[in-house]
Amino acid sequence: MSASGAPAHPPSHLATGLLLASAGSIAFSGKAIIVKLAYRHGVDAVTLIMYRMLFALPLFLGLAWWASRRAPRLSRHDWAGIVGLGVTGYYLASFLDFWGLEYISASLERLILYLNPTLVLVLGWLLYRRRISAMQGVAMAVSYAGVLLVFGHEADFAGPNAVLGALLVFGSAISYAIYLVYSGELVKRLGAMRLVGLATSVACVLCLLQFVLLRPLSAAVVAPEVIWLSVLNATLCTFAPVIMVMMAIERIGAGLAAQTGMIGPMSTIAMGVLILDEAFNAWIVAGTVLVVSGVFLVTRFGTPGGR
Repeated sequence: MSASGAPAHPPSHLATGLLLASAGSIAFSGKAIIVKLAYRHGVDAVTLIMYRMLFALPLFLGLAWWASRRAPRLSRHDWAGIVGLGVTGYYLASFLDFWGLEYISASLERLILYLNPTLVLVLGWLLYRRRISAMQGVAMAVSYAGVLLVFGHEADFAGPNAVLGALLVFGSAISYAIYLVYSGELVKRLGAMRLVGLATSVACVLCLLQFVLLRPLSAAVVAPEVIWLSVLNATLCTFAPVIMVMMAIERIGAGLAAQTGMIGPMSTIAMGVLILDEAFNAWIVAGTVLVVSGVFLVTRFGTPGGR
C-alpha cells in the first residue's frame, strides 16, 4: 500500500501496464483510419463491417472458449444478458460507427466516441438517480463544447453529411454507454474476458446476418485492399486491443488504464493527418484539448456508475 492507502503497483507492473494501455488505445484508434482507407475502394458500411467481423469471429470464439474452460455453465438469464450486450455494445455501436465514418473525419469520430464517460454518467443519473456533481457538470459542458467546436468547423465544408455522420457516431457512443452501464453485473459473474468473447461473437454473427439480408452475395466481391484492411482491422484494431487493455487493467487498475487511454484522440488525429491527409488546424487542437480535459475531469471527480 502507498502512504495514501491506495494500492501500490510494482514498478515493472506499472511500466508494463502503461505500455499495454497506451498500445491498446492507439490500436483501437487505428480502426477509424483503416475504415476510412477502405472506403476509398468503393465499399459500403454493411459490407465492410461484415468482413471485419468475419475475420474477428474465430478470434473471439477462441477467447470465449479459453475463458470458459473452468467456468460454470451459463443460465438462460446469462445468455439473455450476453445477447443484449452483444447487440448494444458491439453490433449496434460498431455498425453506427462504421456508417458515420462514411461522412465525417476520423478525428471528429474519435472525439465524439471519447465522450463515452459523460454518457455513462448521464445514464447513471437517468436510470439509477446517481448524483452528478457540479464539477462533473462543468467538465461535461467543456467536453461537448470541444466536440461542437470541431463539428462546426467540419460542417462548414461537409454540410448536411457532417450532421448525419456526427449523429450516427454519437448514436454509437450512446449504444456503447448502455453496454457499459448494464454490463457490470455480468462482468462480475462471468468475468471480463468471457463476457467480451461471447458478446462480441454474438455481434459478429449479427453483422454477417445483416450482410446476407441486406446485400446480394455479389457485394462480397471487393478490392483486395479491402480484404487486407479488414484483416488488419479485425486483428490489430479489434481483437489485440481488447487483450492489451484487459492485461493493462490487471496490472494498473481500470482508473489509470482509462486515463492512459486519453492518448487515443491524439493518436487518431496524428494518423489522420499523416495517413489520410486530414486537416490539422487550431480548431481541431482547441476542440481536442477541451474534450480531453473535460473527460479527464469527469473521471477524476467521480467514476461514472454502472461498471
